[in-house]
Amino acid sequence: MEPIQNPFESYTGANSLRSPRSLKLYFAILLTLAWVISSNGLSIGVILLVAPFVFFYLFMFFKFPQLGLYTMVFLGFILLGLNRYVKGIQGGMIMDGVFALSYISLFFKNYYTRVDWKPAAKDITALAAIWAAYGAFGFFNPELVSTEAYFATVRGVSFYMLLMVPLALMLLNTNKHVDAFFVLWGILSILATTKGLWQLYVRPDPWEQAWLDAGAYTNHIVFGKLRVFSFLSDAGQFGANQAYTGVVFLILASGTKNRNRKIFYIITGLLGIYGMFISGTRGAITVPFAGFLLYSIIRKKFNITISVMTFLVIAYVFFKFTSIGQNVDQIRRMRTAFDPNDKSFQLRLSNQKKMKLYLATRPFGGGIGHAGSKALKYLPYSFLANTATDSWYVMIWAEQGIVGLVLHLFILFYIIIKASYYIMVKIRDPILKIKMTALVCGMMGIMVAAYGNAVLGAFPTGMMIYISMAWLTNPLILDTPQGNDPASGSLPETVNGTLLPASSNRD
Repeated sequence: MEPIQNPFESYTGANSLRSPRSLKLYFAILLTLAWVISSNGLSIGVILLVAPFVFFYLFMFFKFPQLGLYTMVFLGFILLGLNRYVKGIQGGMIMDGVFALSYISLFFKNYYTRVDWKPAAKDITALAAIWAAYGAFGFFNPELVSTEAYFATVRGVSFYMLLMVPLALMLLNTNKHVDAFFVLWGILSILATTKGLWQLYVRPDPWEQAWLDAGAYTNHIVFGKLRVFSFLSDAGQFGANQAYTGVVFLILASGTKNRNRKIFYIITGLLGIYGMFISGTRGAITVPFAGFLLYSIIRKKFNITISVMTFLVIAYVFFKFTSIGQNVDQIRRMRTAFDPNDKSFQLRLSNQKKMKLYLATRPFGGGIGHAGSKALKYLPYSFLANTATDSWYVMIWAEQGIVGLVLHLFILFYIIIKASYYIMVKIRDPILKIKMTALVCGMMGIMVAAYGNAVLGAFPTGMMIYISMAWLTNPLILDTPQGNDPASGSLPETVNGTLLPASSNRD
């Protein structure tokens, strides 16, 4: 029998400090760091401090390429808002870099074998490629004036979908990945609403106040009341994204039996809806209306349909025909979304009439990157740059013409219809069914809201929509032994080892 060794006497890495030679080496390193910091300033010290974490992150990135997609979701939430604190951050370039790293890591992961692209060879990838090709051909649009404006815009509008969808199909192909996606999304959304509550009930921080004072107040201070924007780009994006979160997570909660997850989903969903209200983004109210309407149809249950429809009718009557809660700023502002005579709505209609005349002879639009306020930097005197687009669809129409708009709408509705069909007919696993239902209803809500705000392709909503597209058009990859990994709790129901037939319903 071997003698028991005292753990306090065992040799560990810390014992190396007892060596005079090691002590001299560590002391020399500390002196070198002190000299570098004193000579080059604190910034170099921060870089040296952060460097080990960056190397560890890159190591994990290449070991688990899925980290790239989760990173893009995270960055989508914070990148544009970071410009208030650190000027000159190029969000698009950073996102491009993460895309590049993701594909490089995919190749390194399969260094000794060929990358199997079959999981990405799907209809949604083909549609994304067609949309990207149309955007690429936009470079030859005779109406194109500024190539700088084109390249600044085309990546996010035309190419990100093509870059994101294959990665999602190849890397996020189990329910464990889907659950991790929801957890990350939920945590970031809770933080976003929490930050928004601080802005509303305490005050914006000094950097946010400076951003407001520099001109953002024109859209974010309405009758002396702050439209909350959190750490996102603006109140419009914050409101729509939080409404999207509310729809998705409340639907998830309705079909989740795990107590802890249900609580997490309910808290996230309710905070999302509250975030929508405090944003003062009127168009965001259409997200829950459209999302829950589709939910009532997809569920195919009479009691659910009646309950949801009754709730939506009551909500519509509340906003449209009553003055209840009119003394509450958020309710009063949301109520104007139901007024067809609202001045803002009428101005948008007037701008669209002008667009219609301008685009009558331009079926391919006026050039990508050439419409709306973002184009003023490149084309300060052009008609399109000085005419507000507001809507995502009006922007697509103005820049890519009626041809581009029809193609874009076809792709979006193809996804909604196909996903709804799979949910209603094909998917066996009720837990997976509720996940896909939540995603398709959230996407439907954003599609409707995109008429009033350019939110569909913007950060962070666009990143989550593109990942969702991969799952929604190919949900059966998750309804298999590979997709239904035990860690997700999403295995098809069995009795004595026998798989129950597809008609079995546990909803």
